[in-house]
Amino acid sequence: MGKSEKEKMITGELFDVYNDELVAERGAARKQVEAINALGESDPEQSEKLVKKLFGSTGKDVSVHASFKCDYGYNIYVDEDFFANYDCVMLDVAPIRIGKHCLLGPKVQIYSVNHPADPKLRRNGAMGIGKPVTLGDDVWVGGGAIICPGVTLGNNVIVGAGSVVTKSFGDNVVVAGNPARVVKHLD
Repeated sequence: MGKSEKEKMITGELFDVYNDELVAERGAARKQVEAINALGESDPEQSEKLVKKLFGSTGKDVSVHASFKCDYGYNIYVDEDFFANYDCVMLDVAPIRIGKHCLLGPKVQIYSVNHPADPKLRRNGAMGIGKPVTLGDDVWVGGGAIICPGVTLGNNVIVGAGSVVTKSFGDNVVVAGNPARVVKHLD
C-alpha cells in the first residue's frame, strides 16, 4: 500500500493539500489557535498550556502572542524559553524546529511549505511539498522577517527586521536583506 497524503507531506514528497485527513487536521488546529488567540495576554499560564497542547513538543517557558497562525501545530517543535511576538505565522507542513532561547519579532513568518514549479500541479494550490525549517539556539528573528522552506539557521543568529531568508546560514552571524546575506560576524 502506498503512503498516505499526510505521510507524503511530512516526508517532503508532493502531496494533495486538499486531502480530507489534512483538511480536517487543519480545521482542528485552527480551533486550537483561535482559543489561544482569544486569550491574548489575559491568562499567560492557560495560553502556554494551549500552545503546549497544539505544538509537537515544547520546552518550559513558551509564550506565543496573538494573533498566531499555523497549519497543523503538531509539526512545530520549540525548546525552552521561546517567545513569538504578535502576528506570527508558521506554516508547518514539514517540521519547524526551534532551539532554546529563541525570539521571534512581530509578524515573523516561517514557511515549511512550497508548491511545485509545474503550473498544472500548483493550480488552485492543490499540490504542496514540504521542506523543514530549523533554527538553532539563541536565534533572534526581527519583525517582519520571512524564513523560507528548507532554511537552517545555526546558533546565535540574528535576522534583521524585514529580511527574507532564502538559504541556510551557520553560527554567530547577523543576516539581513532581501535575499538575506551575512552583514556581521558575532563573537
